[in-house]
Amino acid sequence: MVEIWLPYGDSEVCVRIPAASLLDVIKPKDVDVPPDPREEIRSALKNPVGDKSIEDIAKSETKVSIVLKESLLQINQMIIHTLIDELRSAGIRDEDVTLIIAHDPFRLSSEHILSSDTGLFERLRIIRHNYRDCESVYFRSHSGIKFYLNRNFLEADVKILIGTVEPHPILGYTGGWELIIPGIADTNSSNMIFKLGLDEITRRGRLKDNPVYEEISGAAEKVHVDLALHIVMNGEFRVVKAFAGEVNKSFLEAVKFADSIYRIPVEDRADIVFISPGGSYFDATFQESTLCLDTALNVLGRKKDLVLVAECSHGFGDKEFLETILKYSNLRLLRKDLERSFSIQKLMAYRLINVLQRINLSIVTAMPNYYISKIPNLKVARTANEAYRMLIESSRDKGKISLIPYGSLTIPSVKS
Repeated sequence: MVEIWLPYGDSEVCVRIPAASLLDVIKPKDVDVPPDPREEIRSALKNPVGDKSIEDIAKSETKVSIVLKESLLQINQMIIHTLIDELRSAGIRDEDVTLIIAHDPFRLSSEHILSSDTGLFERLRIIRHNYRDCESVYFRSHSGIKFYLNRNFLEADVKILIGTVEPHPILGYTGGWELIIPGIADTNSSNMIFKLGLDEITRRGRLKDNPVYEEISGAAEKVHVDLALHIVMNGEFRVVKAFAGEVNKSFLEAVKFADSIYRIPVEDRADIVFISPGGSYFDATFQESTLCLDTALNVLGRKKDLVLVAECSHGFGDKEFLETILKYSNLRLLRKDLERSFSIQKLMAYRLINVLQRINLSIVTAMPNYYISKIPNLKVARTANEAYRMLIESSRDKGKISLIPYGSLTIPSVKS
């Protein structure tokens, strides 16, 4: 027997399987980690990709607006401390900086974004984006969608975007112009764009011919941004590379590097797949945990047995997500509802129901049975080993098993 440990909330769980049944463990490639991540970020800021540096764009008494995509608390703090140091060197006072926490409709829970017990974060003006803060002036996307942006961002002299670059099942990758839409945009325009995610052409790691990415980038490019900072992390959430400069150029450079880590060739499909979203940052709720399921579908064979290992310490997720799952068993009816009255929560429910109707899904979770058992076609186990026993008891053939410890940060593809 072999023991494989999978991230589960802030800890790990073990699954024991016969050595002969183990096909592979699919995870991001190991890469060298900079000894000083703050120096890596500082170097990127001083050597921007295809555009001006902070010293070129920021002057004394300049009003600066920074849009920050939520990440791990320690990553947020490290990025902001380093960036503020560079702004200070350019003559910018802390009091002239507004930090806008971007809206992410796919994430419901978050840690405290920045610690308030330090002098720096008491001096900065920190706000969380609210669609009510959007300016009355609007921009148009290529297809004619009107979108409105946060007035605090538009009124600043210098505009900076900060985000991590990670695989995403609909956007392709996070980062780039996503920090504008949906990050600081109104809800209606964001929904109209994400409605394009109903089609399976939008998938993890795909930017080319991705209608959601193309619509967002085509629209947001009309907005002036002075500088972007993109961070790539490894499976253990350590900074491995930073890219700064013009939004699109630095984003595409970051995506190219991220692809070299996250995109993993796989020899064969598995009969059983165990997948963890990657720990507490990705599995705080059941709703957020399901975002990684498309990763496993890429390597699942004909038996179609999938086990999701997710603690879900914050419960089920959005109320509308649960209500939609319980209301609809017919995908065509749900699609009509989405076309008539779209929301991100219903889109995520649509994607989950589609999975439940195609494969045998089990979950290892801390959520109470009476709560999670409401979902049709979903089996519940208390431990990963119990889930494995349930699967082999239902089939004489144990089959080959693949395990994906960091499902949210992995793009597996079976070799043709």
